[in-house]
Amino acid sequence: MSYGALGLVEVLGSCNAVVVLDQMLKTSEVEFRTWHTKCGGHATVFLSGDVAAVKAAIDAVKGNPPCEIVAAAVISAPSEETSRLVEEEEAKHHK
Repeated sequence: MSYGALGLVEVLGSCNAVVVLDQMLKTSEVEFRTWHTKCGGHATVFLSGDVAAVKAAIDAVKGNPPCEIVAAAVISAPSEETSRLVEEEEAKHHK
């Protein structure tokens, strides 16, 4: 699958991940793709949409963070390998 852009936001805690995701989905026309959790409580939320929508969603949580944002990024026109990574993570959660 090809994405216009991918957005990633890393927070501490699954609850915070849901709150951040909710804020981003309410901000612009983006779609939740998946999330990834690690030991230590880090959770990364992945979303997609056109570049402007993803940037607006990421900027919204960075500008008015509902919790501590560990890291955030927008990847425009992600490579096939990056898209595959997201799709593999989606498959793990949507069995």
